[in-house]
Amino acid sequence: MSDKKAKSELKDTLFYNQKNGYDCIDVTERLELERYCEAYKAFLNDSRTEREAVRNAIAQAEEQGFVPFTPGMELRPGMKLYRSNRGKALLLAVVGDKPLSDGCTVAAAHVDAPRLDLKPLPLYEDGEMAYLKTHYYGGIKKYQWVTIPLELHGVVTLKSGENVDVVIGRDKDDPQLVITDLLIHLAADQMQKKASEVIPGENLNLLIGSVPYDGEDKDRVKLAVMSLLNDRYGITEEDFLSAEIEVVPGFDVRDVGLDRSLIGGYGHDDRVCAYAELKALFDMGTPELTAVCILADKEEIGSTGSTGMQSSAFECFMEDLCAAQGVELRRCLERSICISADVCNGYDPIYPEVHEKRNNAKLNYGVGICKYTGARGKSGTNDADAETVGLLRGIFADAGVVWQMAELGKVDQGGGGTVAVYMGRRNITTIDAGVPVLSMHAPFEVVAKFDCYMTYKAVKAVYQRKA
Repeated sequence: MSDKKAKSELKDTLFYNQKNGYDCIDVTERLELERYCEAYKAFLNDSRTEREAVRNAIAQAEEQGFVPFTPGMELRPGMKLYRSNRGKALLLAVVGDKPLSDGCTVAAAHVDAPRLDLKPLPLYEDGEMAYLKTHYYGGIKKYQWVTIPLELHGVVTLKSGENVDVVIGRDKDDPQLVITDLLIHLAADQMQKKASEVIPGENLNLLIGSVPYDGEDKDRVKLAVMSLLNDRYGITEEDFLSAEIEVVPGFDVRDVGLDRSLIGGYGHDDRVCAYAELKALFDMGTPELTAVCILADKEEIGSTGSTGMQSSAFECFMEDLCAAQGVELRRCLERSICISADVCNGYDPIYPEVHEKRNNAKLNYGVGICKYTGARGKSGTNDADAETVGLLRGIFADAGVVWQMAELGKVDQGGGGTVAVYMGRRNITTIDAGVPVLSMHAPFEVVAKFDCYMTYKAVKAVYQRKA
């Protein structure tokens, strides 16, 4: 053997060489990939808010034989159970062959996304035009939300307790709404401001109408708009006080690229991972260890509240499951593993200055595994141990999962967090894994179909792990 060939073989043996995912799969799997992504696109298109995502997830779960779980139910291997948390978060489980004293496998994603929320008293008139005032939710670049088509989705709870669903702009015949921007001809001062100050938060006001009600009174346009809302939904201005109405982008989910290899849409973060863990739960048989799927709310604002991952809703669900088998909850949790299924940033060659190329996830290289997230000196991270990464390496190798390690950009650039830290606090072995995203938190995010499919495959493989 020549020295050159020997050196080449030694490099192949010793060096870590990643491949583009499309070099790792055959035509059959490409077809599976496309089928999976078409179903995901449909789910994302119909899930504009956390409430809609939960509602759609429950509908799909019931089609798969899932039933509401109530304390006292006798658990049998293969049983499919779910519990809705106030219609804004969801917990599902497939009971395994092994008892919960051996632990369970958890996949946790979130279904809320950055957006604008209507203020409690949003409707006003100025300059004979009617507007709705908003308060942004989560981390956004405010300038991205002006001059794009917008929709209203949400619920109004009346004094009687009745809920009225509000959706404006989703149907093709519906009007859409917009937040206006200053024309370039008069924007000399505006263009000198920092990007974070170009559009003040109090200027994110939705233009909702301009035709006045008949007569000579003031606020005639506001009255005309309120009259239209009353005709359509039976609500008055006071009902906004007990409403949760969200402003979301009016873009349909679309293929991106001439080769249709990418998906563009609103809410990939984190419904792309939520769908992956949901579909993985549907597509497996009875697991050895009970598989649990969490679709949480409020991650974008710190996982707070009764529907966020910091609440005890997860413990309540698991405690009821454990009680049905006479198992202590703490014994179950300490033997469990959680995949915190959340997106990571994809390497964008247009902005190389913020990425550390050797350790950043790339599109079409598979599911991204984040050993740690956090900011700068790993502040606020879960920081998974070496044994957990090693476990995943073995599971993924056996299941043919294409994966990559990932970090959230250069060390001093910032960072971010997920629900992993809250699962770790519960004494559950936890690691982050998810889909790399371009333009994260923008009204129109981009992901690669290949990575979406591999995230589904990864979660399914972990669900099916052996005790």
